[in-house]
Amino acid sequence: MRFAKGHGTGNDFLILPDPDDSLALSPELIARLCDRRTGLGADGVLRAVRMAPAEWFMDYRNADGSIAEMCGNGVRVFARYLLARGLADGPAFAVATRAGTRQVRVEPGGEITVDMGAPVVLGRGGAVVGGTECEGLAVSLGNPHLACLVDVPVAEFDLSAPPVVDSGQFPEGVNVEVVQVTGDRQVEMRVYERGSGATLSCGTGAVAAAVAAASVSIASAGAGSVSAAPADSVPASAGAAGNGHRSGSHRRRGRTGRGLAVRSGGRVRVRHRLTAASESPGAASAPNRPQRGRPGPGLRSVQRCGTIAPTCVSRPSGRGQIGC
Repeated sequence: MRFAKGHGTGNDFLILPDPDDSLALSPELIARLCDRRTGLGADGVLRAVRMAPAEWFMDYRNADGSIAEMCGNGVRVFARYLLARGLADGPAFAVATRAGTRQVRVEPGGEITVDMGAPVVLGRGGAVVGGTECEGLAVSLGNPHLACLVDVPVAEFDLSAPPVVDSGQFPEGVNVEVVQVTGDRQVEMRVYERGSGATLSCGTGAVAAAVAAASVSIASAGAGSVSAAPADSVPASAGAAGNGHRSGSHRRRGRTGRGLAVRSGGRVRVRHRLTAASESPGAASAPNRPQRGRPGPGLRSVQRCGTIAPTCVSRPSGRGQIGC
């Protein structure tokens, strides 16, 4: 089995080239490959399969072997791999995922950006994170998220065990983010990814955090506090507001919009730009495509992280190179 290994802001993946769709990947094999002690070690697996019309389909699997719909950092690493191997032509091309087709682009500075599509706000939800009850905003980026705004430093939350969530609301599981507004247009986030555990960053999770922060900013501007804003009073472009820690409503007026900075896990800085959108990208003809809710019109996210530096397990690479 041929493979490469890459990461996007610390979120690392195994890339398995399988243009003919001939690899049989069982959940058990994926889990063995991703094991950091007895395997190769990764947050997940990206299988590269040829598929029309986007030419390449990103078959993403979580570290436990379960199937996932979309991965923001993963699709950037996937794109870098295809470009480095001469399997795709830049600077812009499409990648098919279970959540639909995503447009990726190589920017003039060499960074890989991806149009993440229109976030879909699904309402409020709750989770118990490290023994602390949190309320948050359920957001879909093709994969499910619960972004919980909190009033305490995110480093104080124990993410060594999966957060407890309502299986009725999230039958397929959910990625849970704890998010604190730390400054003007800046939030800090930690994430527990379903099927993978606590990771150093999460691209779709950073967008979900930005959406939750935007909803708080809009609700606060209109009502003075998040707790005073009913779910249907927030403009559809941002969705319903989500309260944070149960110890009190989150009352910060953190502004959002162009250039919102999301610091993931206190380790890396992830930037996203929220811009006007006309239409969501078309969905790929792939199995296990999730059902999508009503999108918030006018809100589109573009993941603009720094240049990724994929590496191969055989030897470290130069910046922006695969190296194997």
